[in-house]
Amino acid sequence: MVSSGDARRVRKRPEERREEILAAAADIALTEGLERITLRAVADRLGVRPGLITHYFPAAEDLVVAAFARAAAAERAELFPPEGTATQRLARLVTGFESRDSWDLARLWLNARHLSRFSRPLNEALVEQETLNRAGIVDIIQHGISAGEFASVDAHAAGVRILMAVDGQSASVNNARDIGGDEHEQFVSDVAEWTLGLKPGTLRASARSN
Repeated sequence: MVSSGDARRVRKRPEERREEILAAAADIALTEGLERITLRAVADRLGVRPGLITHYFPAAEDLVVAAFARAAAAERAELFPPEGTATQRLARLVTGFESRDSWDLARLWLNARHLSRFSRPLNEALVEQETLNRAGIVDIIQHGISAGEFASVDAHAAGVRILMAVDGQSASVNNARDIGGDEHEQFVSDVAEWTLGLKPGTLRASARSN
C-alpha cells in the first residue's frame, strides 16, 4: 500500500523546463562567467540529473550560446523601452549603461567577446545581439531626428559611436582599482550628447525627471 506521504514526481512542460534551464545558465553566466556553465553546474542548481539538461541542450556549448543570448535579450528589453520621447528613451538607455547595476552585463559582454574567438556559434550569437542593439539605438535616434529633438546627423554612424562609447567605458569594468570621476562615469552620456548636438547634461537631467 502506498502511503499518503508519497508524492508523484510532477513533470514540467518542455517549454517550462527549458526556460528554467536557460534562466539558471544565464544566472551562472552573469555571476560567474560563461566558462562556468556546464551541464553539471546547471543540473546542480536545479537539483536534477545532468541527463535532463542534455535532453534540451545536447552540448554545453549550445547552452552557453543560448544563455548569452537570453541575458543580452533581457538587457535589451530593460534598456530599450518603446515609450517616451526619443530623448527620454535615449536617457534611460545611456544612464542604464553607465550605472553600476549594469556591470555584471558589461562583464558578460567582455567575456563573450573573448570566448567568441574560439567558438563560431558564440561568435554568431554575439554578432546577432550586437546587430539588434545597434538597430534599437538607431531607431531611437531616427525618431529623435524626425521629432527635431536631435541634430540632423547620420543615425547609423551616431548609434555606432554611442555603442563604441559603451564598449570603451565597459573595458575597465574588471579593474581592481575604481577609476571613478565624472569623465569616466558620464562618458557615454557625454559622447551621446556631443554626437546628437544636445546640450551637456541633457540626458542625465531627462533620466532624473522620469
